[in-house]
Amino acid sequence: MQEYLDTPVFKGKRIKLVNELREKGIQNEEVLSAISKVPRHLFFPKDFQQFAYRDAAFPIDHDQTISQPFTVAFQSQLIEIQRDSKVLEIGTGSGYQAAVLAELGVELYTVEYIKPLLETAAKCLRSYLGNIKLIHGDGSKGVLKYQPYDAILVTAGAPTVPNELLKQLKIGGKLVIPVGDGRNEQKMIRITRETQKKFKREVFGDFKFVPLVGKNGWS
Repeated sequence: MQEYLDTPVFKGKRIKLVNELREKGIQNEEVLSAISKVPRHLFFPKDFQQFAYRDAAFPIDHDQTISQPFTVAFQSQLIEIQRDSKVLEIGTGSGYQAAVLAELGVELYTVEYIKPLLETAAKCLRSYLGNIKLIHGDGSKGVLKYQPYDAILVTAGAPTVPNELLKQLKIGGKLVIPVGDGRNEQKMIRITRETQKKFKREVFGDFKFVPLVGKNGWS
């Protein structure tokens, strides 16, 4: 994937997108600021960059998608992170969500099951690699090496909440994960680890993600 120049036109489209997200209920100004800074068109093939600033998901290689900006903002808002928080993202995909998290100043570990996707995302994320570690593997199991995490964000629909992910949260840490039936709608779930054994579960409406793959996914 080539790099494309960021232009005043693209910057203006991002401002319009941020205003649209604010109208749809995104209230976290740090998240909105991050959205305004990430050139989403860099994560699109050149022939389709005109679609980059629509608030819509878009298909990418290997039957995956680049998430809708509202969904990216919504999940980023739900994990309630601070700068320098340690965050695990499961499902690097295009790399767009990772770029938004990097703009929020977190220490990010992002894991992708499909190696060619990770390689493409790495090219798009070159300017962010100072605070992103890219990992190829089965993210449905988490990443034990770097645990515990302040937040874990899953960008694919899981059949259930994996216990392995819950165990990798710090006390006070949050797991945000869509849970539901394959390619149909999922419920957005946030689970907060209150003590070593006590977890608080919250539900935040319907979303639609590609299926999570791996041991704790659909395959």
